[in-house]
Amino acid sequence: MIALTGVRKSFRGRPVLRDVSFTVEAGTVVCLIGPSGAGKSTVLRCVNGLEHHDAGVIKVSGREVTTESLPTIRRELAMVFQKFNLLPHRTALGNIIEGPVHVLGRSEAESRREALNLLERVGLTNKADEYPHQLSGGEQQRVGIARALAMRPKAILFDEPTSALDPERVREVLQVMRDLAEEGMTMLVVTHEMNFAREVADRVVFMDGGAIVEAGSPGQVLGDPVAQRTREFLDRVLHPI
Repeated sequence: MIALTGVRKSFRGRPVLRDVSFTVEAGTVVCLIGPSGAGKSTVLRCVNGLEHHDAGVIKVSGREVTTESLPTIRRELAMVFQKFNLLPHRTALGNIIEGPVHVLGRSEAESRREALNLLERVGLTNKADEYPHQLSGGEQQRVGIARALAMRPKAILFDEPTSALDPERVREVLQVMRDLAEEGMTMLVVTHEMNFAREVADRVVFMDGGAIVEAGSPGQVLGDPVAQRTREFLDRVLHPI
């Protein structure tokens, strides 16, 4: 579904991705973990074309990510951002139907029906007419997930979707993501939630310094890591002082 081969990216001469290669098979969940500045979010931004990679090849459904192919690829990928990125002047319902109506050209009536179903799916039926400032962070993020699903994507990219939330709201968002995984949604997730990665991911990729240090099953990477750098990172994350 998503394949990266030898991907490199630099900002002002500073390498931020160094020969990154991995695949996300259809119907699977891959979690990218690692310290801040490791390049995890840059990977997502290169996959959906928000950043242009300098070298290597990225493919989505067998189609290479290029300037010309981006409009088509973005119809297959949706992205859920760390900071929600909801339109402040649109209600929850309005945020969800914006893409289907104005990007995909669906009718407003059809989009509204689907949006209401999606709000029910993420547990927010009673929030349809509320604006982002009236919603908690967890509720805004669940609207963001519903907005992504409204585009009927083949895969969803999640960029640290719980990092801006207080602990009480994290569980709400992670449960929606667990449900999506159980339904077979292809997901590439940047996360600091190690328990989520352990329970839901099919593969875990640990990055540091723009490179992949270790990749494998959650049991291997999180339970019995080979690389010393992985062990150091997990010790700090799982056993903070």
